[in-house]
Amino acid sequence: MDQLYKQILLLFSIPIYAIIIPLEIILSNFKHRKFYTWKETLINIYLNALNSGIDLLLRFFVGLVVLNFFYNYHFSITWNPIVYWVVLLFGEDLLFWLEHYVDHSIRIFWAVHVTHHSSPEYNLSTGFRSSVLMPVYKYLYFIPLVLLNFKPIDAIFMYSFTQIYGILVHTQAIKKMPRWVEYIFVTPSHHRVHHASNVPYLDRNMGMVFIIWDRLFGTFTEEMPTETPHYGITKPIEKPYHPVHIITHEWKEIGKDLRKSRSLKTKLNYLFRPPGWSHDGSTKTSKQLQKDWKP
Repeated sequence: MDQLYKQILLLFSIPIYAIIIPLEIILSNFKHRKFYTWKETLINIYLNALNSGIDLLLRFFVGLVVLNFFYNYHFSITWNPIVYWVVLLFGEDLLFWLEHYVDHSIRIFWAVHVTHHSSPEYNLSTGFRSSVLMPVYKYLYFIPLVLLNFKPIDAIFMYSFTQIYGILVHTQAIKKMPRWVEYIFVTPSHHRVHHASNVPYLDRNMGMVFIIWDRLFGTFTEEMPTETPHYGITKPIEKPYHPVHIITHEWKEIGKDLRKSRSLKTKLNYLFRPPGWSHDGSTKTSKQLQKDWKP
């Protein structure tokens, strides 16, 4: 990535590592809230390191090579410099919402994304709990941007920049922001809902920076005073600290479902229907659970 972009990202990301996370650890322990444990924090670091290694490799091969190919066929659009960056920010965030929605709606993509949701803890280090295999396909979502004459390197930079904001909302320390902020932007309250395994909170609040996409597309849910978030996934992992199982556990479950399927249609349904779908109703999707849920 361009040297200037690297310096900008370092300028904004270093305080998270050096100041904000240690401060949250100190304050949470001071208030006896224990947001962090050593095991969960170490597994978050481990998953982020794996993701970063794969991302560095695929950022060039999948990101720049593929995106540059499509950039050769971009529309002849002339952007004002300020408008360029504003539209890129909103466009990238909308495409992230789409990617995130797909990750929660199609099981084979959920098998990749579930790693990020698997921790029963919720703190700033959870933001680094990366979905290890996501770099394989995430850059492909930027193809519409490069066709609109946004440079591939700029699209990747904007994604990296907004991820910093996405990490900062992984906190229980901030309860509510001013009303206008809560209406436009993703806030810690909104993202706590997203990470909760409570039935009414499942598959809600998909945005990275702006919550407006969730409001527009019907995936928004407010954090409710009567419904305290319980973090993690609906079916806890049997070996949550196993270095391989933490990444592959949902793929193993898919394999079990495929082996018991008697038809090709059922096998495809287990791959491409939402998580929780079953041919015999033994397990349910989030929408099915929410339909039956009573406050």
